[in-house]
Amino acid sequence: MSTVQQPINSGFSAASTTSDVIAGINLIGKVAIVTGGYAGLGLDTARTLALAGARVIVPARDVERARRNAAEIGGGIEIQPMDLTDPASIDAFARNFLNSGLPLHILVNNAGIMALDDLRRDARGNELQFSTNHLGHFQLVARLWPALVRAKGARVVSVSSLGHRFSPVVFDDINFERRAYDPWAAYGQSKTANVLLAVAVDERGKEQGIRAFSLHPGGIVGTGLTSHLSVETLQAHGVLDANGEPILDPSRDLKSVPQGAATQVWCATSPQLDDKGGVFCIDSDIAPILSESADFSIARSVSHERVAGVEAYAIDRQAAERLWTLSEKMTGDRVGA
Repeated sequence: MSTVQQPINSGFSAASTTSDVIAGINLIGKVAIVTGGYAGLGLDTARTLALAGARVIVPARDVERARRNAAEIGGGIEIQPMDLTDPASIDAFARNFLNSGLPLHILVNNAGIMALDDLRRDARGNELQFSTNHLGHFQLVARLWPALVRAKGARVVSVSSLGHRFSPVVFDDINFERRAYDPWAAYGQSKTANVLLAVAVDERGKEQGIRAFSLHPGGIVGTGLTSHLSVETLQAHGVLDANGEPILDPSRDLKSVPQGAATQVWCATSPQLDDKGGVFCIDSDIAPILSESADFSIARSVSHERVAGVEAYAIDRQAAERLWTLSEKMTGDRVGA
């Protein structure tokens, strides 16, 4: 049975860091892949897993930049080329990994883009936020499935956001072909897709020892994800001070990078989640389901009264199955194919 979507009182909080959640966990002999693991939350996640003993592989579009960033934190992270918007690149990365014969114990789908000002599409015509945040990761999971099975106990972690509340997946017009493009609606449906992917992966994989989780890391400025937002916009919404510096207040979900990365590290490694899966997490704990939907705007997302939970539509099994089937058609990928 899937885990009930309700807190387990983990003992951690919004202020907990990656060092807090990894304490006492030994990952020697484990293999991890972290997309976007060369900057921001991904880099801190990769660093934390490596320090705990894991062999960490980071696929990166900008290989040279990734190598420089990895070297700055002391190495221990392997960089390999991959572009989430390029199907051939994903296939090549996955094929090389499968050919190595290694098991894959941890897959953290961390890379993402947010709130592109204008409508952009990938080479296949798919809206770019949905393509990068969801379709690329779906293809990666499908291709790496044999290695996840080989681990005999694997976790897939899907980094989503409270931004999933901006929009469900609009199945009738995912690519904004018949509706006006809105950057937050596009971001929101891609983040809902991240949650639904975890639901679908967990349902398919749990009998083979594969469990999946999705999460909201927090509001973290300076990771690169907010690169499409102006300083003035970020100041207006209370996440930057008058000097342009990030405001840190975990009670308002405004976190440092180690605080923000804590939940994805917890999902990837915590024994508290053994025999659990398919759930959305916040602050290194399982989140509650929101009792009712409310209009959710960028202003509300950084309000002083944070409403932390998951929309029921984002963990709906039927929607997860529908998205899985549609993603197979959009990418041409099937698990085990």
